[in-house]
Amino acid sequence: MLTRSRRTRGVAAAIAVLALGLTACSSDSGSESKETSPAGGDVTSGNIKVGFSQLGAESGWRTANTESVKASLTAENGIDLTFSDAQQKQENQIKALRDFIDQGVDVIAFSPVVETGWDEVLQEIKDAEIPVVLVDRTVDTHVVDPYVTWIGADFEAEGITAGEWVVENYPDAKIFELQGTLGSGAQVDREAGFDATVGESHILGKASGNFTRAEGKAAMEAALQAYPDMNLLFAHNDDMGLGAIEAIEAAGKVPGKDIIIVTVDGVRDGLQALVDKKFNYVVECNPVFGDQILDAITKAHNGEQQPRKTIVLDQAFDQTITQAVVDARLY
Repeated sequence: MLTRSRRTRGVAAAIAVLALGLTACSSDSGSESKETSPAGGDVTSGNIKVGFSQLGAESGWRTANTESVKASLTAENGIDLTFSDAQQKQENQIKALRDFIDQGVDVIAFSPVVETGWDEVLQEIKDAEIPVVLVDRTVDTHVVDPYVTWIGADFEAEGITAGEWVVENYPDAKIFELQGTLGSGAQVDREAGFDATVGESHILGKASGNFTRAEGKAAMEAALQAYPDMNLLFAHNDDMGLGAIEAIEAAGKVPGKDIIIVTVDGVRDGLQALVDKKFNYVVECNPVFGDQILDAITKAHNGEQQPRKTIVLDQAFDQTITQAVVDARLY
């Protein structure tokens, strides 16, 4: 069964009234990788030359988002795509963005790994008169009008939705918060929304799991030692929550009972953990919005007006979810 907080319903209603076609959300170290889409057209095809820098492949959510991007940004849809995987390193992304400028692309789209540190390269892109479409995460920059539109989730609303469920069901919870990549928009905003809703006094401690399953497990192992009274985990994404399950079970505790688990994302593995009663509540962050990215890129190239923000509408799930719902998921 689907559930949605009152605040989330209000956000969705406001969005509908404003008619903003609105979409989002959570990458590994190593060298940058680039590829030109096999479906990409040549320079003389008349297709829009697009440089897309994905921040990495840290989670099931990110993989699904990349697949959606590549499925939409094809030659058949009028796009000549150069795709770059930054593998969760800002220096790789900045290099890719500069390469896109040198290649003379028509539009640049990217999912920034962190919010700050983009001023210089964004100014270079602006000086080259290349429109930018931000995807999933946001930037904090002094550059004036650095992008034409942003498409992503309302991360703060996701944190609020998770927090409201905790307040309603476990008002006296002793909480450990497993954060995403520090400084990323998803981490900053989910933390702000959740903490303001549940109250700082209920949070025993926090640590970053960097949005990965392995680091989520390691952080949870340490937290179980440091905070023996903890009885609720809020993980900023499913993958960290899944890693935490391993640590909880290894410690002889029962996930979903001894320690209540609330996460964000809604990938298939996360919802399966909900069906299996190891997760208790999952706030969705929908990664499948490649069609909206395509629309934004096309409009940016043509100089058409579009909303400054396009927010992906999300749902939330509790343990009443069925196996059939999980099996039908696209990601």
